[in-house]
Amino acid sequence: MTWEPELEELRRREALAHAMGGAEKVRRQHEGGRLTVRERIGALLDPGSFHEVGAIAGRAEYDTTGELKRFTPSNCVMGRGRIEGRPVVVVGDDFTVRGGSADATIREKPIMAERMAADLRLPIIRIIEGSGGGGSVKTIETTGRANLPGGIGGTWLYHHTGDNLSRVPVVALGLGSVAGLGAARLAASHYSVMTKETSALFVAGPPVVNALGHNLTKQELGGWEIQTRSGAVDHAVDSEEEAFAAARRFLSYLPSSVFELPPRTACEDDPTRAEEALIAAVPRDIRKPYRMRPIIESVMDRGSVFELGRWFGRPVITALARLHGLPVAVMAGDPFHYAGSWTADACAKVVRFVDLAQTFHLPMVYLMDCPGFMIGPEAEKAATIRWGVRAMAAVNQTTIPWCTVIVRNAFGVAGVVHQPASRFSLRYAWPSARWGSLPLEGGIEAAYRAELDAAEDPKAKLAEIETRLQKLRSPLRTAEAFWVEEIIDPRHTRRLLCEFADLAARLLEPGMSRHGMRP
Repeated sequence: MTWEPELEELRRREALAHAMGGAEKVRRQHEGGRLTVRERIGALLDPGSFHEVGAIAGRAEYDTTGELKRFTPSNCVMGRGRIEGRPVVVVGDDFTVRGGSADATIREKPIMAERMAADLRLPIIRIIEGSGGGGSVKTIETTGRANLPGGIGGTWLYHHTGDNLSRVPVVALGLGSVAGLGAARLAASHYSVMTKETSALFVAGPPVVNALGHNLTKQELGGWEIQTRSGAVDHAVDSEEEAFAAARRFLSYLPSSVFELPPRTACEDDPTRAEEALIAAVPRDIRKPYRMRPIIESVMDRGSVFELGRWFGRPVITALARLHGLPVAVMAGDPFHYAGSWTADACAKVVRFVDLAQTFHLPMVYLMDCPGFMIGPEAEKAATIRWGVRAMAAVNQTTIPWCTVIVRNAFGVAGVVHQPASRFSLRYAWPSARWGSLPLEGGIEAAYRAELDAAEDPKAKLAEIETRLQKLRSPLRTAEAFWVEEIIDPRHTRRLLCEFADLAARLLEPGMSRHGMRP
């Protein structure tokens, strides 16, 4: 006698679970341009590597003889798998079963996924569609009671959702309409992606919002352009396959947990490579902007630059890259947006990015071009200075190796934030660098008003004063006093940054940061 009957019953239940919400619901999912959760997991992970946990968890009905009559699987699919050979945890919403709502949720499954990631020290990828196990007004009728938000079990999910940010890499993929708890799980990540045509994100969807007097579609309320520009989501792509590729690439720069170091890879790019174009990358005319992204590409390992949050806080560029094979965090000013002035959004972007680098032991490279904090009435309404001092605190609290290259501007209080205070960091400046308490432009007329008013030709006098001050502002003059350590040939930047990476690699230590990362 064997246990074959029980195994046959197990296989039957597994088949019912794999049918998800049924053929009609699967067909509707495909007609909407979306994959099912199991198809998504298969496309995300290395082929054949998914080990599902709790596949037959769900709601069952039995006949009078105790035989299984009907089975509705949980709308959460979770387990372990591999990405590029590295183990990960994946948890996904099955929209074909009650649209991902609480009526079909077994709350312990997503909680276990988060616990598994934390305790096994593995990255977690959340594939989110629907409310992510959140509420539905029908829940009151199906359960016979109203749920207190969170509740005893729910608070654990909220706890792990945020706490894992300080422990393991968290990636969230919004691949449909995401609302409520699902929206919170998407935002509480290190890297989030949504699809442009088939996804939307909101605290509450159009039926709820429009009942308040609005008339908005999903895209008008929470489409990708709104959410990537607001900073709620990091990236948007055209297809789910692109979302999976972005998730895999993001994880390639990070350790599996804070208790490991970033994975260094072989580098075929010459660390001493010099780019001749860098000598003319910054125009002499200080009023002309230039493109910072080609500079970043020139000095990092070829093909290694992976930008994060491109559409939010646009005066600051943030990216992951490699130097001599070592993953690094890259921050740079973008003179095409407010001349690189730090807005409130840019400061918020800096805080989150610096925290990411600190959490996962990524050395920081800052290619600086910042003429100061954004000024004017809109900047004051946005509390720019408060966000600015938060950014300053985030930089100063880091312990990661840090290297700054001043490419052009470094002015005002924001100019102070170019390296951590009270500890050693490497700093270089290009000949195009310029700095001070405030730019000369606009300040000369106020400072020299009496002299200009007394001049026969005020315009000529203004030009004379400006020429004199520009000579005094030369970075070479500053270097005389050792206030800046080295003025370098821009073509030597990559060599010096690769040297920095080699030095930094010796200093990196695994472990949790004293400043836990928040969403």
